[in-house]
Amino acid sequence: MEKKSEINGHAVPGSDSTERMVEKSARERGAGARLLGCLRRNLLVILTVSGVLVGVGLGMLVRGAGLSRAQKTYFAFPGEMLLRMLKMIILPLVVCSLVSGAASLDTRSLGKLGGIAVAYFLVTTLIASGIGVALAFIIQPGVGAGALNTNSLGLERVSSDKETADSFLDLARYVSLFLSSMLQYATGYKMVPVGNLTNGTALYEKVPVGTEAEGMNILGLVLFAMVFGVALRKLGDEGEELIRFFNAFNEATMVLVSWIMWYIPFGIMFLVGSKIVEMEDVVLLVTSLGKYIFASILGHVIHGGIVLPLIYFGFTRKNPFSFLSGLITPFTTAFATCSSSATLPSMIKCVEENNGVDKRISRFILPIGATVNMDGAAIFQCIAAVFIAQLNNTELNAGQIFTILVTATASSVGAAGIPAGGIITIAIILEAIGLPTNDLSLMLAVDWIVDRTTTVVNVEGDALGAGILHHINQQELKKQQQQQEGGGELAEVRVEAAANTEAEEESSPLVTHQTKALEAMPEAIESVL
Repeated sequence: MEKKSEINGHAVPGSDSTERMVEKSARERGAGARLLGCLRRNLLVILTVSGVLVGVGLGMLVRGAGLSRAQKTYFAFPGEMLLRMLKMIILPLVVCSLVSGAASLDTRSLGKLGGIAVAYFLVTTLIASGIGVALAFIIQPGVGAGALNTNSLGLERVSSDKETADSFLDLARYVSLFLSSMLQYATGYKMVPVGNLTNGTALYEKVPVGTEAEGMNILGLVLFAMVFGVALRKLGDEGEELIRFFNAFNEATMVLVSWIMWYIPFGIMFLVGSKIVEMEDVVLLVTSLGKYIFASILGHVIHGGIVLPLIYFGFTRKNPFSFLSGLITPFTTAFATCSSSATLPSMIKCVEENNGVDKRISRFILPIGATVNMDGAAIFQCIAAVFIAQLNNTELNAGQIFTILVTATASSVGAAGIPAGGIITIAIILEAIGLPTNDLSLMLAVDWIVDRTTTVVNVEGDALGAGILHHINQQELKKQQQQQEGGGELAEVRVEAAANTEAEEESSPLVTHQTKALEAMPEAIESVL
């Protein structure tokens, strides 16, 4: 049959070429619309990555301008503002999310969830420490570098005379919300006379004295928020209003996070650019410490690119790289800021929105992970310890190697989620195996290079841990639903975090409600870990 079409209301013979042109035009418009939609969805990611690239170019350009110290400070100001905004949001984010998360779970669920998370963090950190030690003995970055010292590179010495025991005790001394938000406990020492020798020489004893150093004690905040959330849970109906307050505070904080994230590309550009401008003789440092830098970055690539994805795949049987592709913005932020804590706001937002992780999982686990899970730090700390041993021509025995593994795993818990936070914990490892801390300044000289991949691996481990816990929770939920479906008519059950099916604006998913299972939506069932 002859094809017909209408032009201005008149029927005319149809043209195949005309129809093909129309179809082609429609396909082109559809492809253009899809491309535009993809660009719109990933605009923040594109801008963030572009910010890093532009920052490198801008830094190289400005580096040749011979800026004064004051001018360098002004140049770095937009990047400094980004760090300050991210740090500003950490306190309400950590406290409110953990209080809400702990209050939404009963004690048994909280224990199981926390137990799985701690086991994951411990195992991955131990594996990371093992990778670090193995690479250090294979690559041997300190062998033949005995002539390398801080004087030849013009570096200042890093003083670290803190005892190992005091370093660990300081972690547990502050659990106060208000003090932890401003100060952290730091042990100092004073020499106290205790008597005289027979020749009249005075004897002195070094006594630890408590001091307070400026800086947020994230570990103290985490402990306080978890305990306070459990206490609100125990109050029952009396604590519900306060739980609502923390839920609302938490949601408002996430709105602030979404606003800050649009400033990240601009701030990152100046963070990266200012770091390049501040570099002294980077060629000398990289050539002198090249093997140490290479070993550290290689360890991060192996752990972050192979080990952690394999662990995620082993638990979920899902593609780990598709999961990680939704986290490019927080990874870029981690690379630029070198701070796990500063990356926490954008990580929570992207994990929930891009990967669909349950809010109860992400807002409970990620703040803890940002504090205690430091896989990247464990790798470079172990490599640094072996590097300094080789630098001093010290043969490490099996007991010392085991001590490095255990101490690096334990001390990474207390490593501050800030730039260069892991350097001080290296001193703990060196003290534990009896090595001098004089060469720590060598680590500090190139820490700005190594710390970038360190932070990326740290936050990657946190994100994949949240994904694993979310998967385990979903599997348990399916089992529970199957048991309920097979059990006939259900009795009234307690739903810990019922989704609000009546008035979403009046309630929160984290507030405890009494409901009947037949009235609740399937996705309204609480975490069953």
